[in-house]
Amino acid sequence: MRVFTSAEEILAAVGTEIGKSEWLTISQERVNQFAEATGDHQWIHLDVDRAKKESPYGGTIAHGFLTLSLVPYLSAQIYKFEGVKMGINYGSNKVRFPSPVLVGSAIQLTSTLSEATDLGDGALQNTFTQTIAVEGGSKPALVLEMVTRVIF
Repeated sequence: MRVFTSAEEILAAVGTEIGKSEWLTISQERVNQFAEATGDHQWIHLDVDRAKKESPYGGTIAHGFLTLSLVPYLSAQIYKFEGVKMGINYGSNKVRFPSPVLVGSAIQLTSTLSEATDLGDGALQNTFTQTIAVEGGSKPALVLEMVTRVIF
């Protein structure tokens, strides 16, 4: 776990890999719950028998946005900010889903601090490149440029 306690620590870490999360196995139950929460009931995610027969992946896959939604949970295993007055999710510059996450496979997040800009008055804008790998996969399942702001 990397703990950032000052703007100087963040600025000094630009360009470095911050760390990796634990592996997380994606269950059909999690996919089903995400479908209920979002209303995305596409068969490729939910119909196990049909996906085994008709899907090019040989089974059900996680929603791309489910994978994306796990970034805060996984990144909390990698880094945190202490001593800040406030931290916010400022958005994303880029989100890509290069490969699917098959149900039953495990994913792992790698976080790299790509950029940090001093905004003055103790505020920093940080861009993290967040990459989710699938265990045994050749391409990442997710590449995200996530932008956060913290105020010390």
